[in-house]
Amino acid sequence: MVNGSNYLDGDPMDRWRLLKFETHNAYMNMAIDEAIMDARTRMLVPNTLRFYRWNPSAVSIGYFQKLETEVYLENCKKQNVDVVRRISGGGAVYHDACGEITYSVVADKESLKADDYLDFYTKIYAGIVEALKILGLEADFQKGDAKNCPNLTVKNKKISGSAQYHRGGIILQHGTILLDVNLEKMFTLLRVPWAKTCMEVVEIAKNRITSIKAELGKEIPIDIVHDALIDGFQRALNVSFKEEILTSYEKALAKKLYEEKYSRKEWNFTGKTSMK
Repeated sequence: MVNGSNYLDGDPMDRWRLLKFETHNAYMNMAIDEAIMDARTRMLVPNTLRFYRWNPSAVSIGYFQKLETEVYLENCKKQNVDVVRRISGGGAVYHDACGEITYSVVADKESLKADDYLDFYTKIYAGIVEALKILGLEADFQKGDAKNCPNLTVKNKKISGSAQYHRGGIILQHGTILLDVNLEKMFTLLRVPWAKTCMEVVEIAKNRITSIKAELGKEIPIDIVHDALIDGFQRALNVSFKEEILTSYEKALAKKLYEEKYSRKEWNFTGKTSMK
């Protein structure tokens, strides 16, 4: 593993890092998120905000889920859709290559000034609420329940969902903001146990899931949404961002996580890894 110098040796920890918007496959996206988490836990990097997309499209499942019961694996294979297990909890999510932007926040709990996991969701989601407001949409925070993580809705329809992972006083929260949504494709990939047919789920989902395009009646360029999200998080968290890149430590660890964990069946099917 690559050695890294302690971030406290240089810049103050209250400065947030903004990583360049990038596109990766599912395995590398999850590897990068965990590498940032590891580096932040070791105090090698500051609190970090990252935005990314998925190519090819992918399905991610929560750490505690069973792959075969959540995903139509054969359909994913036929449609060239990657499948990956997250380190965070929550449910299965379809990540469309063109239909969403994903964010991740990695920060120490003290900086977020939150009392519990729900408060962390509230504080971080506030950045997305502000971003959607900039774009002309009013979003509401939903607390979720025992089976569903907290989420954001517009006119009672879900537009953003997230999941968390905690380690050593550091929190990773990552989630999606729907730019557009293809429900038919989504539910040929995600299993819904109670549904008899895909179309049955789609008809119900039309009243429960929405997107920026659906609400505004037009497609919004990704760079406009990206800029709104940066502004939204800056306002909500009352921080300033400095655009930087991954450190050599994070790049090396992400490569190792990609090769020895996230791209392997052992992790994706069982949640176990032989990585050392």
